[in-house]
Amino acid sequence: MILQTIDGITFRMKEKYDFGFLSRYGRVFKVFDDQDSGNICFGASGEHGRLFLKFAGAPTAEYSGTAEDAVTRLRSTVKIYEELRHDMLINYRGCEDTGGGFMLIFDWAEGECMGRMYEESHKKIMALPAEEKLDIFAAVTEFLKSTAAQGYTAIDFYDGSIMYDTETKKTTICDIDFFRRQPAVNDMGRMWGSERFMSPEEYKFGAPLDEITNVFTLGQTGFSLFTDSCREREVFPLTDRCYEVLKKATSADRNERYSTIAEMEKDWKAALDENDKER
Repeated sequence: MILQTIDGITFRMKEKYDFGFLSRYGRVFKVFDDQDSGNICFGASGEHGRLFLKFAGAPTAEYSGTAEDAVTRLRSTVKIYEELRHDMLINYRGCEDTGGGFMLIFDWAEGECMGRMYEESHKKIMALPAEEKLDIFAAVTEFLKSTAAQGYTAIDFYDGSIMYDTETKKTTICDIDFFRRQPAVNDMGRMWGSERFMSPEEYKFGAPLDEITNVFTLGQTGFSLFTDSCREREVFPLTDRCYEVLKKATSADRNERYSTIAEMEKDWKAALDENDKER
């Protein structure tokens, strides 16, 4: 493990790598070096505005695979970002072969990341009032509903995929690299993802991965927002009916979950109406 510096920012690498090609995009102001996917990400500011750059091909600190596999995997995500464009998804600008690897280019998205690995940002989102958390949950619901309508299953979607700008009140979804077009099945055994957000079928080889899988994902997102992932009724701040919607969504038995996100959303909205009446 070594330390490198670019534009005054120090980050970790397995081996030294020449990132001089990034100067075309301006000055680097942020480096994300802790991904285990083989990617390293940069925030850069220059004549093209503030950009988020995701690069594969370098020997990153947390990745144990080959650079070639990382490049192939990142290249395969281009179609996903092109097909799933959405107001709440980080804006994809394009891609290119550069610097001996492959890079995706996005607009920079302002906000706090909900992921637990970003401790300070996570704390800020957990401290938000319930009304703002409800807005975040509604935005995630809308995005996953759109994802399903376009024939995709959200794989490796977790709190680290959610950003929220406390000033503009805008929710942004990022990092959808492992989303899969349906029909999809578990071809790994343990799929990519955060254990807290993974349904039982994401551990079972050959199991279907579909909208019912994402009902679980959405239900866990609700628990993560409102209780920091605790599923005990005593710490849940909304009504019994709201709690029961999330409990049903996160059932270990997929046959007991909602069959679609739209069906879950309908029950959730009815539960919220009840919640408002109880205030």
